[in-house]
Amino acid sequence: MKELLIISGKGGTGKTSIAGSFAALAAPVVLVDCDVDAANLHLLLNPEIKEEHEFFGLPKATIDKDKCTGCNLCQELCHFDAISEGMVNPFLCEGCAFCFYICPEQAISLRDNVCGHWFISNTRYGPMVHAKLGIAEDNSGKLVAEVRKNAREAAKEKNLEIIITDGPPGIGCPVISSLSGIDLALIVTEPTLSGIHDLKRVVGLCKHFGVKTAVCINKYDLDEKNTRTIEEYCAEEDIQVVGKISFDPSVTKAMLNGRPVIELAQLNVSQQINAMYNLIYRQIST
Repeated sequence: MKELLIISGKGGTGKTSIAGSFAALAAPVVLVDCDVDAANLHLLLNPEIKEEHEFFGLPKATIDKDKCTGCNLCQELCHFDAISEGMVNPFLCEGCAFCFYICPEQAISLRDNVCGHWFISNTRYGPMVHAKLGIAEDNSGKLVAEVRKNAREAAKEKNLEIIITDGPPGIGCPVISSLSGIDLALIVTEPTLSGIHDLKRVVGLCKHFGVKTAVCINKYDLDEKNTRTIEEYCAEEDIQVVGKISFDPSVTKAMLNGRPVIELAQLNVSQQINAMYNLIYRQIST
């Protein structure tokens, strides 16, 4: 089983469009959307949900007013300022349970906290595992780990050899959780100054964890000077630029129609994505 992760230093670089196109090229394949804070691969692949599961984060504290004597010890000692006037703010409570243990009246209990859901769906390219984290909820890294675990089980069950993951943007906890055990991280970037800055940050993260990387420069022809800067940087870091995708409004139009642009095979941009996928497939297959 091989796992390809597609990430970017920031959102909006086009990684989901590329992930959707790769799904069409690799089918049948297991698809994963690890951008649990703002998932959007489902908009492109129109999955049919077959299973829905609750995801539990850390429990939240709650105060029994009948038992509480108003000593305010919990308010004084809460490290997160989550307790005020005998009430717990669930958005500030981190579920550490410290108040539960120090309450002299045993007036505080912990209740289960459903902070999101994860799904197993069918798409025209294979099973898809994805998730949705609740508003203002944390534990996105833990949810990513849950999604990936179930994607691997789906691959074993269906006897599928490749898992393609649309990863989260940035360098935070969900990205770190996405990197473990993968065979290749494809970093999608754009030829802008902010794109170059974000590329360097995510390359540094991958290097820190010893993850093999490759780079795709999306919309490379919008600023070929910055494209050359990216190519020079990748050469210095011994990272292969596996694809240069030209700017084409057809990519956005295809996405709005719920189709990967690769299905429009006559386009130059589709041929560029196809060539990039073939190059990556050879790398992860060896």
